[in-house]
Amino acid sequence: MSTRVAGKRIERRWIAAGALALPLLFVGCGPKGAHSPGGYESSQTGVLRVGIISTTGKQPSGPEGLAYKQGTLIKDLASAGITQIEFTPFANGPDLNEAMAAGGLDVGEYGDTPALVGRSAGLPTRAINQNTVGTNAWLIVRADGPKTVDDLRGKTVATSKGSYMARYLLGLLAEKNLTKDVKFVHLLPNAAESALQHGDIAAYAAPGGTGPLLIQHGYKAIDQANQHPGLSGSGVTVVSETYLAAHPQFPAIWNKARANAIDNAQAHPEDYYQFQTALSKLPEPIVKASYPIALYSKEPFTPKGLALLSGTKAFLVQQHLAKSDFDLKTWTVSPAGATQSAALPK
Repeated sequence: MSTRVAGKRIERRWIAAGALALPLLFVGCGPKGAHSPGGYESSQTGVLRVGIISTTGKQPSGPEGLAYKQGTLIKDLASAGITQIEFTPFANGPDLNEAMAAGGLDVGEYGDTPALVGRSAGLPTRAINQNTVGTNAWLIVRADGPKTVDDLRGKTVATSKGSYMARYLLGLLAEKNLTKDVKFVHLLPNAAESALQHGDIAAYAAPGGTGPLLIQHGYKAIDQANQHPGLSGSGVTVVSETYLAAHPQFPAIWNKARANAIDNAQAHPEDYYQFQTALSKLPEPIVKASYPIALYSKEPFTPKGLALLSGTKAFLVQQHLAKSDFDLKTWTVSPAGATQSAALPK
């Protein structure tokens, strides 16, 4: 399969594709339509360029997506001088990192793993919130497949490179002392069912949406990220340092708008789930299992979320999947725009 990469090569691509050869990216390896880093038209025209992970188009998901559809998000951002939001979808986090490094984005919303890998390689971003905390992943096999994680010895497993699911899968294999005995390859979620069905892989670490849907299709989960302390994921919102320097008030305004969106979703859960169901084109039970409102906290950073972020960074550094270590206090931004307090874990 053309999408596969051997496990050892994945590690190199996490560093290379996570923040990539930054000098090359700064000369124009962004997505179609991306602006050059020198111009930063969005800061001049009021257009905020936001990268999202999506297979359903440019409409963002979650409470912020509902607020955007209802028109309240853009109103809440007006005090930051923002008159339009331009969403650009990406298949995975490393691709979003490429666009950010090329200067094609002002803001990125994606998993903590690619965000951390990018920053470790020098990607000039600052984290302004964790937009989800405790994101689950499902280790999916065929109904007649392996019964336990230990049964994966000598077999091939897969997930999307540079994702929170990959961090979970690699962490799980390390916990079980299977790292050297299991082949790990890259595969996007939309190819998982076919690969499982044809026996190309023995297991797939699936994200929300894909995991519960595969279970509904007759596959089974032999493990989940939320069964292991520290292996569930979180989502991160990052802003480019260039945009932040020009708009130092942006984090506080964005986080207030985000809190309003979460308030609205909590007050009207039926609207939220109807929106998520229509957007994802998934059955509502799958949506509720994958994207519960409880994933979203109004606080930009919580002790639980920061502990997950710190643990993920430590794992990436230990496994040489992050190019270098760095202090989270120098990366995260408080709602008021200052760096986080000294109590933040490194």
